Amino acid sequence: MSKLRIGVAGAGHFGRFHTLKVAASQRATLSGVYDRDPERAAMVAREVGASAFGFAELLAVSDAIVVAAPAEAHFELAGAALRAGKHVLVEKPIAATLEEADALAELASARGLVLQVGHLLRYSAEHKAISERMQRPLYIDCVRIAPFKPRGTDVSVILDLMIHDLDFVLSLVDSPIASVDAVGAPVASEHEDIANARVRFENGCVATITASRISLKTERKMRLFSQEGYMSVDFGSRKLTMIGRERGFPIPGTGGGKFEEIGWKDHDTLEAEHAAFAASILDGAKVLVDAQAGRRALAAAIAVTESMAASRAVAQAHGLIK
Repeated sequence: MSKLRIGVAGAGHFGRFHTLKVAASQRATLSGVYDRDPERAAMVAREVGASAFGFAELLAVSDAIVVAAPAEAHFELAGAALRAGKHVLVEKPIAATLEEADALAELASARGLVLQVGHLLRYSAEHKAISERMQRPLYIDCVRIAPFKPRGTDVSVILDLMIHDLDFVLSLVDSPIASVDAVGAPVASEHEDIANARVRFENGCVATITASRISLKTERKMRLFSQEGYMSVDFGSRKLTMIGRERGFPIPGTGGGKFEEIGWKDHDTLEAEHAAFAASILDGAKVLVDAQAGRRALAAAIAVTESMAASRAVAQAHGLIK
């Protein structure tokens, strides 16, 4: 197989971006687009000169499927694709429950198929730079806030936004989670729109993660420190700053400290994710974010949700919230 036939299931905001990337790929052709709203599927398909199909028809003309539908449909669509013998790139979260995640993993393994989970930050230049420089973090602080948008509100801010940073942190910390303490509240939707979690790992590392979709500005930042140094990352401006001992320019008066600042302008993270998907199928490359990684991120998100529910019950008992 020299070129993959990849279909996209889900023609919403992010599904459209997936469609554009497949259509522009050097290693794939866009076999078609599916959405539960046929008019939406037809509109996105027309944009790239492709066809819109029902899901069964899309499976028939595809070697692989990108599942970019709402989260509640991930298990159904990804499972059907795997049972049909198709490789799958499924958007985060991998599924709604750990049992569903396990079932998808078993399907892919039994059939020898690629199952990749769309935790996009793992394919970023920032992730590569951070993981090369900060291999034993002691503390990580993540902030991901944005103005309110109706899309994504079918799930809480934890599965909508925070799960990106949960997966990122889990990829940096080689240790099981020991405890989670979280708070959150619904403000503009029926699910939590703002949340904060403190995650403690068995090796002593601590991560605090804040996510909000009701802020007045967009901010995506991460700060880390360890014996290797201190690092600040701004994902909006795509800039990393580190003070350590190994890289960069000497800082006078610090006894050996060095300062480094790097940035990125032309790295296309979604394109890198699609390139990795094609390489795993065509070249046998290791799946960077596999079902196990997707399950771990989902398990962390569920732990945050459960802790938040417990905190909410305490706050209700004391009259802080209704």
